[in-house]
Amino acid sequence: MVRIRGVVFDVGETLVDESRAWTVQAERTGLTPFTLMGALGALIERGEDHLNVWTLLGVDAPTQPTDFVSTDLYPDALDCVQTLRDAGFLIGIAGNQPLGVDKQLKAAGLSADFMASSEAWGVAKPSTEFFSRIVDVARLEPSAILYVGDRLDNDVLPARSAGLRTALIRRGPWGHIHASRPEAELADLRVDSLVELTAAVVGVRR
Repeated sequence: MVRIRGVVFDVGETLVDESRAWTVQAERTGLTPFTLMGALGALIERGEDHLNVWTLLGVDAPTQPTDFVSTDLYPDALDCVQTLRDAGFLIGIAGNQPLGVDKQLKAAGLSADFMASSEAWGVAKPSTEFFSRIVDVARLEPSAILYVGDRLDNDVLPARSAGLRTALIRRGPWGHIHASRPEAELADLRVDSLVELTAAVVGVRR
C-alpha cells in the first residue's frame, strides 16, 4: 500500500447509501420496499444480475433513475474524500451510473480530481476497459491506484485483474454478502467503513 498515490471510489453503497433510491423505485412500480429489497438480496446471493429483479417480481422496470441528494451520502463519505485529498492523494469517483451523476455528487458536496460514469464513458464494470479508462484519466501506474468498492464481481476482482490495488467495503447488500466469500481475501484492504479506509491509507503514507 505504500505506493498508493490515487484513490478511486465506486458510487453506490461506497459513497452513497442507495436505500432511498430503491425505496422510490419500489413505490414507482407498486411494490413494497421490503418485497423489492428481499428479492434483490436473493439475486445478489445467487450471483445473478440485480436488474433481473423486475422480471422476477413481474413488473416493468422503472425508466426514470432516482437522483442522489446530499442526505444520501454515507456519513463518512465527505470526511474521507477530503482527508485523502488533503493528504495529497489524487481522488477519483467512477462507477456504473447514468449521465449526470457527477453533477449530483458535486451538488452533494463531494470534490474529486475526476468523476465519471459508465454511461458517459460508454463502458461499464466489470469490463477491463472501464478500469483502463481510470488508469488513463488518473495518469498513474495501475499499482499506484486503490479502487474502493462494495462488490467482488464488479469492483475488487476486475480492478485487481487490471493491476489496480483494491479495497472491499462491507456495507450495503453486496458488501455484506460478498465479504463472507473466500474471494474477499484477494482485496488488499477489507474495511467496514470509510473511516477505517482513511486510517489505513493515510497511516501507510505516514
